[in-house]
Amino acid sequence: MKIKFSIRNEFKVAAGLVTVMVLVGFADRNLRHNTCKDIVVTLENVRENHFLDEADVLRMVETIPGEVRAKQFSVIDFREIEERLKSHRNFREVQLFNDLKGNLVVNVSLRRPVARLVQESGPDAYLSEEGLVIPVSDRYSSRVVILSGSMVSKIILDQDLNKTEYGRGLKAILDYINEDAFLKKQIAEIELNSDGTLNLLPQIGSQTIEFGKPENPEDKFLKLKVFYKNILPERGWNKYRRVNLEFENQVIAE
Repeated sequence: MKIKFSIRNEFKVAAGLVTVMVLVGFADRNLRHNTCKDIVVTLENVRENHFLDEADVLRMVETIPGEVRAKQFSVIDFREIEERLKSHRNFREVQLFNDLKGNLVVNVSLRRPVARLVQESGPDAYLSEEGLVIPVSDRYSSRVVILSGSMVSKIILDQDLNKTEYGRGLKAILDYINEDAFLKKQIAEIELNSDGTLNLLPQIGSQTIEFGKPENPEDKFLKLKVFYKNILPERGWNKYRRVNLEFENQVIAE
């Protein structure tokens, strides 16, 4: 079916679009000349991260030099406020805008912790799902896998797993564990040894799982699941002291 438009109809459509654009631009200019009445914080926290709440974010905004209340939105530097808030490592995204009620809306989404870094000497920290080191909270402790051992202090110093091949390999292992329902419940701790190898410590069972270098997680975890499914039910969960996954196509249990 063919649809025909007359020149008159096309002119009406074009005129309508121009009118809408003018009205939008006029409304936007009016909003920018409105005065900021209040600050409203919305916190996107679908991952149940309770390290910070709306009151914490509001205090951060209020400590930024230059009180925004009672100022016209046209003179408020939205970008500067966003950049200052983004410097907090718990924040994944920050967006600022003014609403029709005259409020400055601060929309913040939080990073999700996926592992806790435990040092022998020094404060603990968390790793986010992006591989970034984020600070602990006084009010909330996230139930995640623990990372311990001599390499933890270097990770905290680097602040980002993505900087090194070792860090990227470790991130891939953490991703694999957190995406697998069984492994997420079973793996309680990962020891990071000075030679770059990993030992996994389970929730149930007394064996140390020697993972080797942080590589080939899919193959190694597949072998571990075979061990749990086919061997331990017959021999008992506390029968073996160590399980080695380093070698291709075999599991060594002692």
